[in-house]
Amino acid sequence: MSTTVKNYLSLVKFSHTIFAMPFAMTGFFMAVSWAGYSFSWTLLLLVVLCMVFARSAAMAFNRWLDAEFDKKNPRTAKREIPAGIISASNALWFVIGNVVLFMATTWFINPLCFFLSPVAVLVVLGYSYTKRFTALCHLVLGVGLSLAPIGAFLAVAGHFSLLPVLLSVMVLCWVSGFDIIYALQDEEFDRSQRLHSIPTWLGKAGGLRFSEGLHLVAAAMAITIGVMGHFGWLYWIGAGVFILMLLMQHRLVKPDDLSRVNLAFMTTNGVASVVYAVFAIADMLIFKQ
Repeated sequence: MSTTVKNYLSLVKFSHTIFAMPFAMTGFFMAVSWAGYSFSWTLLLLVVLCMVFARSAAMAFNRWLDAEFDKKNPRTAKREIPAGIISASNALWFVIGNVVLFMATTWFINPLCFFLSPVAVLVVLGYSYTKRFTALCHLVLGVGLSLAPIGAFLAVAGHFSLLPVLLSVMVLCWVSGFDIIYALQDEEFDRSQRLHSIPTWLGKAGGLRFSEGLHLVAAAMAITIGVMGHFGWLYWIGAGVFILMLLMQHRLVKPDDLSRVNLAFMTTNGVASVVYAVFAIADMLIFKQ
């Protein structure tokens, strides 16, 4: 792999795809197995491409827009744009290219996805501005990632349905909650730059309580989906692990001890998303046929 490719993969934190992609696959198979629509490898590939293009555009835009702040923050000063590894103009062209590819890909899925694609772009790119004026920016990020499961369902079914909407609500609360935990690291810096976040608004302890409330709703959604969807025992294993990982990250991070934030952020949430999706999809394939 060339150095340039590695740099751009690092720019968009490609490894973090592990958070949203499993839920996109869950939404896809909710349409195929739970709702009974036809499976298509071509459609699955188009959904994966949409995920990659949309997420790459969102992450690169965030890095481009926040480059000056990242340069001042010791935690982020070595990122690709402030470090001069990737120029700001090249990063912006990368964003534009991914937006065009995302919207073009939705054209080949169905008319509804294509007509909604500008809305999705506005949400995932618009998040980057929200920290400049509202502490609820974490919820906007959650909305952006919550588009993955409902978008994948729409790609197959062409209409909305309650169960994938509940899955999107679960993702929204889960992502918003762990993003608050991640933002604890920058509380002092954000306050000094007049940037907004739940930790700068409520402090570290208050931010963790807010995160706990969001994760409680996410756990409730996981249970509600299982009951309303009449899922089998495989789903409940995945949902149980998901809820356990929510609890674990709140055991790892304390207001006066942020040393394990990265463990809580990456490891527990990566496990949560993958295990939930694998068992939910397996349950649908085995018990819903």
